[in-house]
Amino acid sequence: MATETIERPQVAPTPAPLPRRKHAQTLGARMRKNWQLYLMLAVPLIWLGIFAYWPMYGAIIAFKDYNVIDGILGSRWVGFKHFERFAESYQFWRLIKNTLVLHGYELLVTFPLPIILALGLNLARRRWYRRSVQMITYAPHFISTVVVVGLIVVLVDPNTGVVNQFLGLFGIGPVEVLSNPDWFRHLYVWSAAWQTMGFSAIIYLAALTSVSPEQHEAAIVDGASRLRRVWHVDLPAIRPVAVILLILNIGSIMSVGFEKVLLLQNPLNLQTSEVIDTYVYKLGFVSQIPQFSYAAAIGLFRSLVGLVLLVLANTLARRFAKSSLW
Repeated sequence: MATETIERPQVAPTPAPLPRRKHAQTLGARMRKNWQLYLMLAVPLIWLGIFAYWPMYGAIIAFKDYNVIDGILGSRWVGFKHFERFAESYQFWRLIKNTLVLHGYELLVTFPLPIILALGLNLARRRWYRRSVQMITYAPHFISTVVVVGLIVVLVDPNTGVVNQFLGLFGIGPVEVLSNPDWFRHLYVWSAAWQTMGFSAIIYLAALTSVSPEQHEAAIVDGASRLRRVWHVDLPAIRPVAVILLILNIGSIMSVGFEKVLLLQNPLNLQTSEVIDTYVYKLGFVSQIPQFSYAAAIGLFRSLVGLVLLVLANTLARRFAKSSLW
């Protein structure tokens, strides 16, 4: 007699319990948990609020005839009067030209030099040589602007300066460097290059550390020379950093080093040394009748032009270099 097999119904396996979803912490809970980090963040935010955002309140005097007695809010509103006055001033184009030419000249010199220095140090084989060059080029960054200008004045002095004494050996008479408008831009730019080149190269050296040695080894196997390796391996590695720094420099093209320009300035070289920053300073603090509203309008105009240049440079960099600030 055959026995019948009874099929038992299959029982579906019990699904594993889903992990409990963690409840999102509130901002207060996160701040209590990481209060040390938020405390560190509070210091620069307070500084930014006091020295960067709070002074914007005073920018409204550019649209008023400000006087100390009536105060900022009580002064008479005049609209764009001071902007129109500056645009119609005989100083307008001279100040724009001096500012753009000086900063453009500085950008052409001081932007590529740190890149060249960083690439050269990265290729140097002798460790002691690389460290010596780094120390020598970094040191001028820690010299204050006043001391740098003092050194320039002593070196180019027409009577006792080392430069004129050296030129005298070849029969060249004393050269009045500081009083010659044609020499002002060269003094300003090349002294700035000497002072900032080494320190500015640090960020490029840091970017070069991200280059894998295997890329150089592969290039050597393919027969690439040092110049080819620099062009095809090192430069692409620092291009994003270089583009961002270039954008920031273009954004500040209307604002040159105020202290150094003022210290190198004298009545004989005003033709090329008078820039927007020094002109605003003289209007607001040096003139017998301070023109606070007029000076504020010129400063606000400079800032707006810088903002437009920053946005334009960022747009062009994003389109052509595929790298940008935002």
